[in-house]
Amino acid sequence: MKISKVKFTFDVITLMPEMYLALTDYGVVGRAFKEKNVDLHLWNPRDFSHNEHKTVDDRTYGGGPGMLMMADPIVKSIKAAKKRQEALGFSNSKVIHMTPRGKTLKHKLVKDLVKKKNLILIASRYEGIDERIGAWIDEEISVGDFVTSGGELPTMMLMDCMVRQLPGVLNDAESAIQDSFVNGLLDHPHFTRPEIYNSIKVPDVLISGDHEKIRIWRLKESLRITWIKRPDLLAERLLTKEESRLLDEIKNEQEQDFL
Repeated sequence: MKISKVKFTFDVITLMPEMYLALTDYGVVGRAFKEKNVDLHLWNPRDFSHNEHKTVDDRTYGGGPGMLMMADPIVKSIKAAKKRQEALGFSNSKVIHMTPRGKTLKHKLVKDLVKKKNLILIASRYEGIDERIGAWIDEEISVGDFVTSGGELPTMMLMDCMVRQLPGVLNDAESAIQDSFVNGLLDHPHFTRPEIYNSIKVPDVLISGDHEKIRIWRLKESLRITWIKRPDLLAERLLTKEESRLLDEIKNEQEQDFL
């Protein structure tokens, strides 16, 4: 593998490496892995267990339900991952643990992480990890206010979000630019053939050929959907004069509908 071609490298610490075939073998993200634009190495903590049964979990001190992942196998996995990345020419490996108590994953965070070029991700299971592993972790990230049965899906979600931001991964570079959240708004509605389906016609402006009118319609609809579904996003965003005008139009139209 020529390291100059690799745009990003991931090392993931997981007890279920087979699950990552769903990410590496399918879709545009899978193609990025197959073409070696993105590199992935999976580390199983069981390989670093000195127990004859390859045990990596134990009961928690103080009692309570469930088991906890032990510190030593994970720390040794982190050390091995750092060594591998250094051998490939990547330095300053950032270690991230996917956990419900981490900061919420948002588009800005994704963009910031893409700049790193190399990450080590911990996909923990059971009740989580021994707190003493914290000295080896740089950041904790959550994919939402809910709990999954393991960290594999959250790590794959993070990796998918990141890989599609890399140049050349998507067939159309505009696809990533026009995603929801990129400009702080939800995406506008999209339509394809046929022109009329179930008695509902594609908006005339979209088949008018007038690119400026289409741009304004799409911006207005993005504002409308965001205002209805995620007003918190608008509260965090500094609107342009055009956006403020369009949002006022939307609110006036809403008021007229109730009269």
